[in-house]
Amino acid sequence: MRGWLFAAALCLAAASANAQTPAPQVGDVAPEFSLQATDGKTYKLSDFRGKQAVVVAWFPKAYTRGCTIECKSLAENGHLIRKYDVTYFMASVDPLDDNKGFAEQQKADFPLLSDPTKATATAYGVLNPERGFASRWTFYIGKDGRITAIDKAVKPDTSAQDMAAKLGELGVATK
Repeated sequence: MRGWLFAAALCLAAASANAQTPAPQVGDVAPEFSLQATDGKTYKLSDFRGKQAVVVAWFPKAYTRGCTIECKSLAENGHLIRKYDVTYFMASVDPLDDNKGFAEQQKADFPLLSDPTKATATAYGVLNPERGFASRWTFYIGKDGRITAIDKAVKPDTSAQDMAAKLGELGVATK
C-alpha cells in the first residue's frame, strides 16, 4: 500500500511540475520582467508603468522562417507602430547572442528581448514545454500595467500592420 501511495504522489508531483502555467488574461496585471535586449540594455516592464504602453511579441526561435518574416515586417513597417506612444519588443527564449545576430541580420530597429531561463515565457503562459520555445503570441500592455489585448493568431507577414491597427483599436495615444 505504501509503495502505491508513494508512486501516486510522485506521478502527481511530476504532472504538476510539467503543467503549463496558465497565460494571464486581458485585464490582468502583466507579469513583471527584467530582460536583456539586443541593444545592450536591460528592460523592466515596471519602468514603463504610468509612462507608456508596451507591446511584447513573443516568437518561437531566431532564424526560423516565420520568425524571420515577422521580424522583417516589424523592421520594415515600424513607422506604423511608432506613430503610437508605445515601446515594442519581440521576445524569445533564445540566448542573447542568437537574438543579437538575428536582429542584425534582419536590420531590426527595435529591441529583441532574451529570456534564456524561460521564467518570463512561463509567467506569460507562452512556453511550450514539449518543444522548449515560446508560442507566437503578442501581449498589449497599457500604461497601468494591465493587459489590454492578447493576439494568439499572429500573422508574421502582416504583424506590423496588425499591431498598429490593434494599437488604434485600443485607443493608444498617438505621438
